[in-house]
Amino acid sequence: MTEKCILTTMVMVYDGNRILVQNRLKQDWPGVTFPGGKVHPKESFTEAAIREVKEETGLNVSHLKMCGIKQWKGEERYLVVFFKTNCYEGQLTGSPEGPVFWIERHELEHYPLANDFADMVKIFESDELSEFYYYLQDDEWKYRLL
Repeated sequence: MTEKCILTTMVMVYDGNRILVQNRLKQDWPGVTFPGGKVHPKESFTEAAIREVKEETGLNVSHLKMCGIKQWKGEERYLVVFFKTNCYEGQLTGSPEGPVFWIERHELEHYPLANDFADMVKIFESDELSEFYYYLQDDEWKYRLL
């Protein structure tokens, strides 16, 4: 059996205790999160992640480490591949997606975060967790960290 799937990436760029965040302006998922976006046809997940970070932040990233996934199934399955890296260079600039800026990791919860983002960060930071999974139960969306 096959199903249609939308493929995306998200990247945590860090520098010691600092993390790079984006304040997304789009109404479909507004708030502070990590940069990322859709995978183009014939593009690898890593290539997509590098391209999206460049488009949204102006930074060139390298040595990305895959660290988990987020997924849910509505009409189509939606899959987000999580990466992290501390290897970057370039001049930080925003994009139409929203402004980007460095914050201390411990300050993250003081910002208006995108929905469920505080729990998503646990996947990026944990060696024990690898999946953020949304599921529908009694007509209500819930999630588990696996």
